[in-house]
Amino acid sequence: MLKIVRSSILALALSATSLVASDILVTVNGKNITKQDAEAFVSATAPNTHFTDLSKSQQDMIKDRLVEKMLFTEFAREEGIDKKAEFARNMEKIKEELLVNMWMKEQMDNAIVSDSEAKEFYDKNSKKFMQEETAHARHILLKTEKEAQDVIDTMKNLKSEALKAKFIELAKSKSTGPTGPNGGDLGNFTKGQMVPEFSKAVWELEPGKMTMKPVKTQFGYHVIYLEEKTVSKPIPYEDVKDKIITSLKQQQFNNKITEVAKELKSKAKIVDMSSDANTSN
Repeated sequence: MLKIVRSSILALALSATSLVASDILVTVNGKNITKQDAEAFVSATAPNTHFTDLSKSQQDMIKDRLVEKMLFTEFAREEGIDKKAEFARNMEKIKEELLVNMWMKEQMDNAIVSDSEAKEFYDKNSKKFMQEETAHARHILLKTEKEAQDVIDTMKNLKSEALKAKFIELAKSKSTGPTGPNGGDLGNFTKGQMVPEFSKAVWELEPGKMTMKPVKTQFGYHVIYLEEKTVSKPIPYEDVKDKIITSLKQQQFNNKITEVAKELKSKAKIVDMSSDANTSN
């Protein structure tokens, strides 16, 4: 419970901004509960979630929790909790955590990555930014090899659009797979998304063609029709630029923290007083 309260306090302190009238959600005994308070509360309990994205009922619930929190705070003060020694000790711990968190945030904010640095990283790591080749296929799943071969024999002399139309028709009427009602459409997928036997058969096909022999997998026997393939190609720099910059900033931050920690430890007098350390010595 103490950890949750601390997280909420830290989030509130780190997210503090100037207040305008439109930011006020509720007043309690003349004190304001703001949108920033709500955002901080949501962030502390559900990271990457925003108060404004919640439904009205969820927002009302958050406001109610914040009202209760403010009332409990006032009541606890009236009860003299803030005068107890334990409160003072915990406040010191919270101050320490806030101090470190704010310093950490400042180091992260000070990390700077230029466009040229990001582009250089992109160029040097081009293999990491490749869009995998994909295939768009349909299939008809049957229980036996004979059933699958019979379906193939029904269509083996058809050409082009006639083949595709007949394939969709038979997928709807004969396939035992969940994609049957949708003409056996599997959409776009990469090699690694399908079982090896199925994937191998797909990538050996040419667009507009179907397998001439049943393809056996753990699910049964497949007849496969290939709609199209896309080749592997580089992801445009602009599409990954923000992710690269964020990653490089994080790397800068990590390096800075490691360096500072090493330097501080080298200057500090650190004595391990644990029983294990004393025993080993």
